[in-house]
Amino acid sequence: QVRLVESGGDSVQAGGSLRLSCAASGYSDSSKRMGWFRQRPGKERVGVAVISAGGRAYYGDFVEGRFTVSQNKVANTVYLQMLSLKPEDTAVYYCAAGPDYSGRWFSQDWYDYWGQGTQVTVSS
Repeated sequence: QVRLVESGGDSVQAGGSLRLSCAASGYSDSSKRMGWFRQRPGKERVGVAVISAGGRAYYGDFVEGRFTVSQNKVANTVYLQMLSLKPEDTAVYYCAAGPDYSGRWFSQDWYDYWGQGTQVTVSS
């Protein structure tokens, strides 16, 4: 059974940083795209960052160079380093895994597995 477990969410002040982790288990196929999505209060869930199996990264426009997605395939873990956090980054952050098809990186329908989410709260 595939399982994704996020960790690292916390409450920080604006300008602070956090590193989220997503530990994957239950599959040995490392050729998957891994994505980070977030859902702000009262908003739809949107894509934050995606890393392909080959290590290519894609970011939502609002990231503006503040976040970095990376992966450790040996540890089956994906990370989201977030710097210069803003109050509008407050959200539940979800990790997701899907087949490594090219394109449509933020299409949530293309992700088969989702974590339970981790809360990030940024205060002004």
